[in-house]
Amino acid sequence: MFRNGVSKLVDNPSDDICPVCKSNRYLNPSLQFLINPECYHKMCSTCVDRIFTSGPAPCPVPHCGKTLRKRGFHKAFFADLAIEREVDVRKRVGAVFNRRHDEFETLLDWNNYLEEVEGLVFDIVEGDVKTRTIAEEKLRMYKEANKGVIEENTRVGLEEGELERRREKAEREAARQRRLAVLREEEEEKADMLKTRQSVLDRLANEDVDANTIAAQAQKIILKKTSARRALKDIPIQSNGSAMDAGLTIRGLKKKEAPAPEKPYDPFGGLDLTPARYVLQDHYENEWLGGAKKDTRHMAGGYSLQEYYARTMFEAFSGLGVFIEDEVTDRNQQPQAVVAPAVETAAAVQAAVSKTKFERNMELDDVF
Repeated sequence: MFRNGVSKLVDNPSDDICPVCKSNRYLNPSLQFLINPECYHKMCSTCVDRIFTSGPAPCPVPHCGKTLRKRGFHKAFFADLAIEREVDVRKRVGAVFNRRHDEFETLLDWNNYLEEVEGLVFDIVEGDVKTRTIAEEKLRMYKEANKGVIEENTRVGLEEGELERRREKAEREAARQRRLAVLREEEEEKADMLKTRQSVLDRLANEDVDANTIAAQAQKIILKKTSARRALKDIPIQSNGSAMDAGLTIRGLKKKEAPAPEKPYDPFGGLDLTPARYVLQDHYENEWLGGAKKDTRHMAGGYSLQEYYARTMFEAFSGLGVFIEDEVTDRNQQPQAVVAPAVETAAAVQAAVSKTKFERNMELDDVF
């Protein structure tokens, strides 16, 4: 079913009965059905010739009445005429909205254009009478307003199609030449083998030379000829119909760049997590860890002492990035309405009273 309750164009696509003359394909296997894009009502070719040969006439299907012409009839490609109609609508809309991707500044603009065209096709195919009328009027106005651009893009499309056909033809010819070259090479190799074999037999029959020596010399000759043919094959051959000839060069294309090798995923975005204030060692002497190092039960679940070392050193040095003196100064400059924290540690008070200067290095050595 179509949108808004509009029924399908054909109730039963497998129905082989002409709605005009009631001819049946079962009784007449050569019966051919034709359709017209104006209404997509099928009828046999005999009825088309009988009704529309003398000129335009209304569609004989009941409740249609659209004026049809004989030149508009053609054989349906799809059995479902709804699909046939949608394909024709897409061709008709695509011939008007034939903008190219390189005409848009951004990919978003190009996608919005494609979405608008798809919406227009949907309104014509699936819309009710009012929606189809509005869509057809929009299509007509766009065609009149952009007639020059449409003709130019049509011309460019035809040229690209011609270049593509010439390229495919050149590729097929090049493939044929390669096959012929392989066949010629195989025939030459077989001929050389037969010639060398006959030469060896003649030398064995006429000369008083060791057979192994003659065979070794013949093998060297064969290898030398094979190497010469391979070297000749590696020389690039100038083709007169290849896709890269001067007459087929497409200008204005973007240069192809080899994609950069994909790097391993870095969850930290390239951030250097190497500690700056200390050097993490592989081993530390600690009496509390003596038993854990020798007990395999601690390592059974994948636990690593290196993780413990890294975490301990990080926690020990993490306080070096806190400047108590600056925090106290900022707190004293705050308005009176803001209540400062009431709890302070003894170490913080002592650091605030003393005039010890710390190097301002706000990097936090987080190894995780």
